[in-house]
Amino acid sequence: MAAARQRVVAGATLALLLAACGSPEHHEAHWGYEGEGAPEHWASLSPDFATCDAGVEQSPIDLVNAVPIENAGIERRLGESVLTIEQRARVMDIFDNGHTVQISNDAPVSIELGEALYELAQFHFHAPSEHTIDGQHSPLEVHYVHKSAAGELAVVGMLVEEGAHNTMLDAVLAAFPDEPGGRRHVENLDLDMNALRPITQNFYRYKGSLTTPPCSEGVHWIVMADIWQISPEQMSKVVSYLHDNNRPVQPIGKRRIGLVQREQPMVNPTR
Repeated sequence: MAAARQRVVAGATLALLLAACGSPEHHEAHWGYEGEGAPEHWASLSPDFATCDAGVEQSPIDLVNAVPIENAGIERRLGESVLTIEQRARVMDIFDNGHTVQISNDAPVSIELGEALYELAQFHFHAPSEHTIDGQHSPLEVHYVHKSAAGELAVVGMLVEEGAHNTMLDAVLAAFPDEPGGRRHVENLDLDMNALRPITQNFYRYKGSLTTPPCSEGVHWIVMADIWQISPEQMSKVVSYLHDNNRPVQPIGKRRIGLVQREQPMVNPTR
């Protein structure tokens, strides 16, 4: 499956829109996670990928030595302050783009950073996690990619471990494609996006990059410090499908990692 997944990369163009924390631009260079297309070779595959080596604020990173901060300016929005039927996802599109499985839906979900509103474009998976906490990987990481009207990106990262069954993920896993390049369009759903894209009380903030070519910088990263849980069976299905699609952690350099810790931590959202 992993080798077949790599072969479909060159043909995935428009479908790579923001995929795997990637870019809406069109890139023909064949990149991946092993062999000649592995992360250590990305910069040599195309001039467009030079930032993968030359960048000074690359992602992912090890979240260590974080500095407590207040008034981080992140707010979760799902249309109005009260969840209504319009903010529940009814339609879901799932696509294996050759690097990961990405999901988009019809719910108007957004986050607010400062005065800018970032709308959820898609979310996808990396196994094992791309970010680490004190050097430790989680088995899985979900990236919720948001885009502002000005074209800036904000990515919410959620580390995932085995634990309680997460019913919110059942519909997504049931619609996983059968093979690389596969697509599924699912209708008549009733997904609570507040639970499927949880914003917890404790999170890290830092400035980074896309975690895939062209590794463009200027991305706002919000990585949840509270670990999400899914069942061992759910974890096995996702991890066995993805086959090690994580970029290694990058140097932190001179960056400051902020840690927001609010008074009451949220319980694990496993409805």
